[in-house]
This record gives sequence, structure tokens and C-alpha cells, in this order.
Amino acid sequence: MGGDFLLRLEDIDTTRCKPEFAEAIFEDLRWLGLDWPEPVMHQSDRFDAYADAATRLRDMDLLYPCFCSRTDVAASATGTDPDGAPIYGGHCRDLSADEIDRRLAAGEKPQWRLRTDAAHALTGMLTYTVAMPAPLDRPMIRHARPALWGDVVLIRRDTPASYHLSVVVDDAAQGITHVTRGRDMEAATDIHVLLQMLLGLSQPIYTFHRMILGEDGKKLSKSKGSPSLRSLRESGWTAADIRAAAGF
Repeated sequence: MGGDFLLRLEDIDTTRCKPEFAEAIFEDLRWLGLDWPEPVMHQSDRFDAYADAATRLRDMDLLYPCFCSRTDVAASATGTDPDGAPIYGGHCRDLSADEIDRRLAAGEKPQWRLRTDAAHALTGMLTYTVAMPAPLDRPMIRHARPALWGDVVLIRRDTPASYHLSVVVDDAAQGITHVTRGRDMEAATDIHVLLQMLLGLSQPIYTFHRMILGEDGKKLSKSKGSPSLRSLRESGWTAADIRAAAGF
């Protein structure tokens, strides 16, 4: 089966990864009272590592190219995933090698999806550890349920990795032992634990903080035009206010 996990630079959307955007993030984090080891790892320098991980999964027959558009995916969805997105119906799961090679040769750019059911069958039952904050203040073991996500995209058309693949590979490369994310990302841990097992990577301990909500009771979101951390700062919020709102 043909296909290449590495994209040409001109094929990659660089509008979201300009140096001034990264520096603004660092400034906000310093204002919150956070620091970190240097130098900072940048995903734009890690494309080879993501391609190596994807190749390992493809060699295990766990990745397949998907040529479907968003409209196609929505039309054939079998339900919704924990994020509310359509679960892929599997139209491209069983394309022949000849069909795949023909479409790739014609210049079609696929996404690459994980055969989640086959991957989970290889690993068996999956669990991960969550460090619960006060008042519980103790670790809890949770069961991962990757089937809830269906065949997730691991290699996107416009970037050489999805969030799922990149964070798993990068956490392991940096020796991360504890991960703190918002509760909106908790369900995604099901896929991360599955990838860690498949790729033989270490599993960190997780913590999930509560979300800062807007006046409508929903989480702040750039796509909805919600106020940014910078705008909250400028409107009078203190670092202590932000930490308290997130449960720290």
C-alpha cells in the first residue's frame, strides 16, 4: 500500500504557528506563575517522529487512508463521539490496495485513520491513573473505552499528525510523568492510552481541571469568540482569579 506520512512544507497550514503566537502563550503562562524546562519542544520540529510512529501503526495494519470529505463522514456516521462529532462509518476501511494506490497517484490527499477495534483487540483491557484533587486527594484507576471514538484520524490532510498522536509521542519523548488538562479533554485519554500501549510508550498520571465557563454556562472557546486569557488579564482578572476558576 502506498502513501507518505510526511507532508511538504507548502502543504502545511502555518498560520497558527507563528513565533509571535508562541511567545504570547509563554507570556501568559509566566503571568500565571508557571515555568518550564528549556528549550521548549516544538511540534513543527517533530514531523519525523510522528511519521515513524504512524509507520509502526501502519506496519501493524492498524492505519488506513480515508478519502472521505466531512460531508461524506456526516452522511455515513454511526453516532457521535464524546466530543459530539460524527463517528466515521468506515467507508474506506476495506478499499483494495489497487484502489488506494490509484487514488494516491491521482493526487488525492487522504487522512489516515486508526482501526480502533483491531487496535483494542491487540491491547485488551486498558486503564489509566487519575490523581484526584482535594477533598479526595488520592489516585483513581479508570477504564479506557476507545471504541466510543470509532476510527479516529491520526494523520490529517494538512498536518503530519493529529492531536492524539502528537501529544502521545511528545509526552513520551520528554519523559512526562504527570499531565494536567481540562475536563473537556478527559475522554480523549481513551485513545491516548490505546496508542501508548500500541507504541510501547510510558503512561503518565493524569489530572483534569474544571473549565472556566462563560456567561452562557459553556466553556470558553476561540471558535465562539470567547474572551482570551489576555483579554481576561486586561479586564482586571488576576492570576489568582484564573487559578481559582480552574480549581487550583
